[in-house]
Amino acid sequence: MGVAYSVGEVDHLYTFFVQWSPHSFTEHRRRRSFLLVEKEKLTVIDSLLRDPDPEHWNIITVRKEKRSQSVCSSPSVSTSEDEDTEDTLPVLQQDSQILREQHIEKLAPQLPARVQCSPWQLVYSTDTHGTSLKTLYRNTAEIQQPVLLLIQDTHNQVFGAFSSDSFRVSDCCYGTGETFLFTFSPEFKMFRWSGENSYFVRGFLDSLQLGAGGGPFGLWLDSDLLRGSTFPCNTFRNAPLCPHQDFSVRVLEVWSFQ
Repeated sequence: MGVAYSVGEVDHLYTFFVQWSPHSFTEHRRRRSFLLVEKEKLTVIDSLLRDPDPEHWNIITVRKEKRSQSVCSSPSVSTSEDEDTEDTLPVLQQDSQILREQHIEKLAPQLPARVQCSPWQLVYSTDTHGTSLKTLYRNTAEIQQPVLLLIQDTHNQVFGAFSSDSFRVSDCCYGTGETFLFTFSPEFKMFRWSGENSYFVRGFLDSLQLGAGGGPFGLWLDSDLLRGSTFPCNTFRNAPLCPHQDFSVRVLEVWSFQ
């Protein structure tokens, strides 16, 4: 039979060990030759270390953020799944007219690791900045990082694209294999790079195009950001992102990652 320990007991034990970890011995701590531990904590630690049958101990993996919280946690620690989910969701610096929690929960884990922990910054919204592709380009011109394009059409379907590069007018296609299309219509699906071509993104003054290859675009938007279309394309081997392949835009947003 295994041994069960309370959160408080594990917390005390981790506090003891973390202070003897290699990370604790930085240059300014090398001279420390002893460790002060409160008597109450020491009693708990002694009882854990004296377990006569260590093979019954269970070793679990805890995320770094949770370990950091554990060192200085209060006696009342919440372990609810809902709170754990909230901890993993990105922080949105502004309100979104499109995103709901269920959208973020599905989409955030699919982003490249380098941006997963970054706060989301709203850089363009038709609701705030008007309907103009030129304004979108102007607002993203100085961004040197990926962007997230979100669309809600007049049938309330939500879909869009993650682009490895910010949107701009270009003479040729740009982007990398991190770029992908996605849809929540009616359930979440994403379409990553097929490897067949590199027609990820191309910006014109009169349109924005994502995905191509011998036919229609995976996602296309006009200069007023009022109308668009979505068709299967070779770049992402995607299905149309919404049931109405020619759609009208209700709201469009572009988010960057700080």
